[in-house]
Amino acid sequence: MAQVTKETLIGEALMMNYDIAGILMESGMHCVGCPASQGESIEEACMVHGMDADTLIKKINDFLAKAE
Repeated sequence: MAQVTKETLIGEALMMNYDIAGILMESGMHCVGCPASQGESIEEACMVHGMDADTLIKKINDFLAKAE
């Protein structure tokens, strides 16, 4: 089963399942298409956006588990 961690890059997460973009955008990360965001870790992106990385990672991993 695919899973993300705090260290997973945004670009890597999107390659796992592009529908993760919707989760990121719903969470306030509207720059997921920006080339710079592709090399940023989920934890780094959460810090920039003032979000809790653990909450977002759980949401993404729950989505990935259901998508399989």
